Amino acid sequence: MRDRRLLALIVSAVMIVIFGVYALVSTSGTVAASPSARPTPADAAAEAEEPGTAEGGEGAPPSSASVITLAPATPTPATPTPQDGPEWVARSYLTAWQAGDHAAMAALVADPPADFADRHRGFDADLRISSLSLTAGELSEPGAEKAELSFNGVREITDLGRWPFTSVLRLERRAGTWKVLWAPETMHPSLKDGGSLKLRRKEIRTPDTLTREGRPFPRESRAGDYFTGLGETAVELKLLEEPSGTVLKASPRREASGTRTTVSLPVQAAAARALDGVGQPAAIVALDIQTGQVRAVADALGGKKAFNGLYPPGSTFKVVTAAALLRSGLVPDSQVPCPASYTIPNGRTFTDSDNVDHGAVPLTMAFALSCNTTFAQQAHDRLRDDRLRAEAADRFGFREKPGLSACRIRPYGNLDELGSDAIGQNSVQASPLCMAEVAAAAASGVWRPAILAEQAGPDEPQPVPLDDGVASALRTMMEAVVTQGTAAQAGLPAGTAGKTGTAEVQGATDHAWFVGYRGSLAFAVFVENGGAGGQVAAPIAARFLNGL
Repeated sequence: MRDRRLLALIVSAVMIVIFGVYALVSTSGTVAASPSARPTPADAAAEAEEPGTAEGGEGAPPSSASVITLAPATPTPATPTPQDGPEWVARSYLTAWQAGDHAAMAALVADPPADFADRHRGFDADLRISSLSLTAGELSEPGAEKAELSFNGVREITDLGRWPFTSVLRLERRAGTWKVLWAPETMHPSLKDGGSLKLRRKEIRTPDTLTREGRPFPRESRAGDYFTGLGETAVELKLLEEPSGTVLKASPRREASGTRTTVSLPVQAAAARALDGVGQPAAIVALDIQTGQVRAVADALGGKKAFNGLYPPGSTFKVVTAAALLRSGLVPDSQVPCPASYTIPNGRTFTDSDNVDHGAVPLTMAFALSCNTTFAQQAHDRLRDDRLRAEAADRFGFREKPGLSACRIRPYGNLDELGSDAIGQNSVQASPLCMAEVAAAAASGVWRPAILAEQAGPDEPQPVPLDDGVASALRTMMEAVVTQGTAAQAGLPAGTAGKTGTAEVQGATDHAWFVGYRGSLAFAVFVENGGAGGQVAAPIAARFLNGL
């Protein structure tokens, strides 16, 4: 009996141990299952709660109770393009092109031309291409053996900027290998059917100073001493498609932004061109008759001498002498002697260039023929009380004064000097601008200072009106110079009036002058040591006026 009880105790102990071990094994979380064990439903539910992996897709929001942040999943690599496929060939070609590897490009082309690389290099050099970027588009396969890849490109043109374009790579399977079917239009569509591209480079004027029309001064204007920055330039580029002439790209248009002057573009151009080919230093100055504004200054004398140089004006000064004689009582029809020579009593002898005794002639004809003898004699007879100097100084600007022009006359010391002053020699000196002011005064009846502004400033000399009868008579006499006198053979256009001048220079050739007016312009032409005014200066004036 005791043995049975002992056996029951042992069995009970063993069962307790076995039960304890079983309980321990069934409740432990660290015991691993087989590596091939499939996830439990609980595991699947936990995975479904992770953000970005729910059925709603990548944008599905995580549970509000979740604090887990996951990095974006690594994308699955796309299926590689086969290296013998059309897309791989096309993209390889574009990569080589962008890198400038012409040999690699040619290797992908079916039957590349012998000058394949030279064409690409020449294209870039001619159009000054500094860089190229290419972007492939979508590949299409219109046939089993044909394919096309559209692409976009951007070329950078030096000094012109970005130039985008679109083109197509055409491919074809040749002997089992895909090749690019190259043509000139592959580089740019404009090259199709023999077309071409040209980069036109043009120098444009960007001066600091403009004409009154807001335009640059003409090239070789001969006005550079008077106005700043006339030679400033910029480069304008245009990319042209030929033969159509279509402008594909151009530099931004530059608007003239300089300071405007009173100078007229056509008048300045005509003045400058009239001096072309003149062998001696020369100048042309033109003024607006009614305002005195300078419309042109073409100066080949240098040093602004067209405005401030002092030269004997010769017989052009007879306009001033004639005005003084008219104020003394003479009229255009007054008969005056015009001998071949005249000697001031107990003084100097004056002669005429033609050495002809014309007898008694109207004052107008003596003026037209430029009779030195007439004007020396009449000055002796009528202007001995300083009338000539007063006329010149008070009514025609021959005095020290502010302004642009320079001219002067001194009181005469003896009658020989008076006679010489009367024909524009001795103490009489003037710049071309001063003599243009004289011509403008005769044309308008008012002497005005020349100006380079819209209006005369407060420090400018005041205008001086001439007597109506004097101005009218001067116009009649100056018209006769062109129609009957010393300028009749110069080719001056109809409506021109003026006065020739041949000024003696001791030890040198005479200066040649012609001053006058036509239409709204008064002008002076001067050729230093040029010779006879009627033969040299007047024809230059004709070129100037006919060029307007």
